[in-house]
Amino acid sequence: MRGSIANDLKLAAAAAALCCACWPVAHAASRHPDFSGVWTYYLEPGQAPLRRGRLELPFTPLAEQKVEAYQALVRPTSDNPGAHCLGSGMPAAMMFSGDYPMEIVQSPELIVVLYEAWSEIRQLYFGDKIIAEGDRVPDREGYSAAHWEGDTLVVVTTSLKEQEDQTYPHSAAARIVERYHLVKGARGEKVLVDDWTMTDPIFYTRPVTAEKKWALDPKGILLPYECDEEAWLDHLDALSKARGIAASGAYK
Repeated sequence: MRGSIANDLKLAAAAAALCCACWPVAHAASRHPDFSGVWTYYLEPGQAPLRRGRLELPFTPLAEQKVEAYQALVRPTSDNPGAHCLGSGMPAAMMFSGDYPMEIVQSPELIVVLYEAWSEIRQLYFGDKIIAEGDRVPDREGYSAAHWEGDTLVVVTTSLKEQEDQTYPHSAAARIVERYHLVKGARGEKVLVDDWTMTDPIFYTRPVTAEKKWALDPKGILLPYECDEEAWLDHLDALSKARGIAASGAYK
């Protein structure tokens, strides 16, 4: 009996020691700001909705040539990637996304950003979850490695694909550094600010900088964005019409 009690006490002591050893790590993680939730486009009181004119970007001659060649191709049709269910890619997805909301799901080793528009997804990796640059697959969203500097979330995005089809064209060598932090809005609301810089010596003669702000929507949700659904319904409609024509022709 005494042996059993002694063993129980030893197990309890070991468990307590383990909890104490883990507590600083969990406590440290909890000290970081919580960005979780649904965020919508933030406007200062009295500020007019954003009107996007042509940006004066410091293009290199090569970038001017590539962007103009792309514009010459699509300008007669007013075509764009979104019309074909293709997301904006970075940094346009973060800056614009058609002013649709985004949702952030936060954990200590991974933050997932869900943009409602085109159902674009970004994954921001921390620590051991960050893979070597040579193992990354180029993508329109790129690969994002994150770390905390105090209350500021720093995100470095590389492994991008060259894009002439967005507001901020860039080469595959582009590097985007974002710095996210929380502030209080004019009405006391929770506001998320992203100050970002993109460097790309192939497309730009100097770094490009901008800022984006979102306001937390405590009751916000993301709605389904089934961009492909209309194309599928159009396809079914075309099949139906084709069968009708074939059937009517068979009876002639």
